[in-house]
Amino acid sequence: MTDPRPPAAGTTDGSGGTSPDVTDTCDGLRLETSRPADGTVVVAVTGELDMLTAPELRHAVAEQISAASLVVLDLDGVRFLGTSGLAALIELREQAHRAGVELRLACTERRVLRPIGIAGLHHLFDIHDDVQAALDS
Repeated sequence: MTDPRPPAAGTTDGSGGTSPDVTDTCDGLRLETSRPADGTVVVAVTGELDMLTAPELRHAVAEQISAASLVVLDLDGVRFLGTSGLAALIELREQAHRAGVELRLACTERRVLRPIGIAGLHHLFDIHDDVQAALDS
């Protein structure tokens, strides 16, 4: 008989990766972290990235950078990207760069890509259409 419950966070999911760790903040930000391969971390971000939630993103991703060679931020679930969210992405990019870690973004949503473009930041980020494309590049 098969147990219908998902594996505990951080345990093997049967596909070689691990099941996701999920963090819900009181401000409505949800971060789902998975490790599809050794040294690779994917953080799916859902909610609003603003001055209340950007520190949560910054803290959660910064913790992952030290143990990774590649971090992919899946931003398709972001409903709003404010200037504080943009600042957090820039800071994470700089931290990853200093640590020798690749940071890639996966996103096709206009509500995320437009603020990045308007701010003239698109050249700073390696942006892909989806997580798999980011992992494969």
